[in-house]
Amino acid sequence: MLINWQAPEHVYLVCGKTDLRKGIDGLAMVVAENFGLDLYNNSLFLFCGSRNDRFKALYWDDEGFILLYKRYENGSLRWPKNKSEVKELKPEQLK
Repeated sequence: MLINWQAPEHVYLVCGKTDLRKGIDGLAMVVAENFGLDLYNNSLFLFCGSRNDRFKALYWDDEGFILLYKRYENGSLRWPKNKSEVKELKPEQLK
């Protein structure tokens, strides 16, 4: 199943650099241990590594976690640097 980007009620940017070698379990632990957010409440979590041209996304679809990896061929992302924060995006910001 592919993610309908309008379906998640909450979209969170995990600020700062995240080790993108982590898989589903490792990224879920980052969210649960550092931010205390519920992983199962229709939320999409976005993580960026040290390179600003790629990111990972973690999403629970009521059957299991989906892990997405995206790499931009032309351009890069502007990612917040404060690693102790999570920022919730508004739907129009996700676009």
